[in-house]
Amino acid sequence: MLVAQLLDALEGFHGEQVAGWPTDPYLFLVWWHCGYPASDATCARGWESLTSQIGVQVDRILAAKQATLAEALKPGGMVPELRAMRLKEIAERVAKEYGGDLRAGLGGLSIAQIRRALKKFPNIADPGADRILLFGGIAPDAAVPSNNPHVLVRIQAGRESLNYGRTYQRAQEMLIAALPPHFDARIRAYLLLKRHGQQFCKRTNPRCSDCPVAPDCAFFSGQ
Repeated sequence: MLVAQLLDALEGFHGEQVAGWPTDPYLFLVWWHCGYPASDATCARGWESLTSQIGVQVDRILAAKQATLAEALKPGGMVPELRAMRLKEIAERVAKEYGGDLRAGLGGLSIAQIRRALKKFPNIADPGADRILLFGGIAPDAAVPSNNPHVLVRIQAGRESLNYGRTYQRAQEMLIAALPPHFDARIRAYLLLKRHGQQFCKRTNPRCSDCPVAPDCAFFSGQ
């Protein structure tokens, strides 16, 4: 099955997907640290609590006591004290290096420079940078869901590599080969693969018998 056909099949089953997180680069960095372990659900809970109790603006986070931040982040899960410290670090970097506006500060840089700048923030590696570039409307990177890089590889080629980086890179290569470098196409792919990985193609104990694309899945046929 071609990647384009696969995505059509997934959308036919799951429906059109919409990002449930802020797409502004700075706000995404805050959202990402609102939950731990980071997931849509934990980050959403922490985000709601943080926005209602303190706010997410750079000046609000800098003005808040770290203990107050940690208390606001508790609904998002574990290690709220560490996450509060990370938020302080993010806000301080944005204030000092980007004049309080990360998007504007990144505006004059090349994509390679932007990627390096993003990876200086806590807990942002290549998958996180790809995601920010894509959803932030900066560059149509072939971002792959960081928790589900195996989904496309399994369906198209069979079992994924035990090496996370290789699996992520292979999924990226498949997307680059199959989809035009357009924001809409690659955002759609990211969201559909993410949803399918969460619901069916789990890293362990995948629900292959219930999967809507199992008949065309190399992983399923090889079991």
